[in-house]
Amino acid sequence: MSKFELLLKNFYNPFWWKDMAIPYIQKNLTKKYSEFRYSESAPVCELMSEDWDNLIILDACRYDQFESLNSFSSDLESRNSLGSATPEFLRENFAGKTYHDTVYVTANPMYRTQGLNDVFHDVVDVWELEWDSERRTVLPETMKERTLETYRDYPNKRLIAHFMQPHYPFIGEAADVIGDHAGYEFAYRQVQGQDAIRDDPTVWSLLEDGKVNEESVWKAYNENLNIVLGHVENLVEDFSEKTVVTSDHGNLVGERVLPFGSRQYGHPVGVYTDALRKVPWVEIEGNRRKEVKSEPPEDHITDDHTTEADSTVTDRLADLGYVDQ
Repeated sequence: MSKFELLLKNFYNPFWWKDMAIPYIQKNLTKKYSEFRYSESAPVCELMSEDWDNLIILDACRYDQFESLNSFSSDLESRNSLGSATPEFLRENFAGKTYHDTVYVTANPMYRTQGLNDVFHDVVDVWELEWDSERRTVLPETMKERTLETYRDYPNKRLIAHFMQPHYPFIGEAADVIGDHAGYEFAYRQVQGQDAIRDDPTVWSLLEDGKVNEESVWKAYNENLNIVLGHVENLVEDFSEKTVVTSDHGNLVGERVLPFGSRQYGHPVGVYTDALRKVPWVEIEGNRRKEVKSEPPEDHITDDHTTEADSTVTDRLADLGYVDQ
């Protein structure tokens, strides 16, 4: 049914206007307004043009959150991400481009939903190999181990490691107060061709509906960051070259967003505020630089990462709350 047909069918239905039409209009006007009015408060990050040998991405890490918990001795800077959510971040940085001097190690199945074929020399889908079905995500210690293996396997390639935390599901003790909430199971199932459904509401839905309080969410969210930072710090100690730690995007935790001033949660695509686009940027100098060599993609990287694999992606994304039912 077209939007026009929906309008005709429900024009005199006040509940449709209240629950469907007005929120839809507000959502899209908010995107247009923020796109038009947003002014970057930090340098825009052209990720692949920046100077680094190893790049560590923390998923959904706010700048102010990182600033409060940062334990790196290097100066903390900021950048403005090219996206307010992972799909936009991936498309804006990588779509239609080739970086055959780089290997991408990722815990996030979202990469496989964006048609990014033959962008990198190799892609290591840790979510496909090391999925924790109980936590419905990839644990940071697993990601650290696979990243270190890849680093040693490709000494002449730039390395990107995309960790899933601090993005929910929250994996620390503070999550017990929140109770059951979605992981990344939706995306995981989508990529593997299974029925893409979410087992539980996202933590942001629970917060928006008043089923959990903001203090509990912040505590669990920050705990997720502390957990992953411990593993990232250990990983960086094994790197000899220049390494950057950053994020793909931030998160809204009930901040009011113009033009309507409504509270918003999570990381909606196309909504631009500092809470979403201003990300941390820490440069850790090494004692040498890589002699990077560009080579054609590995043979096992193909254009048809579909069917069962695509189902896996959707499943994982559902666990992480990126995909709606």
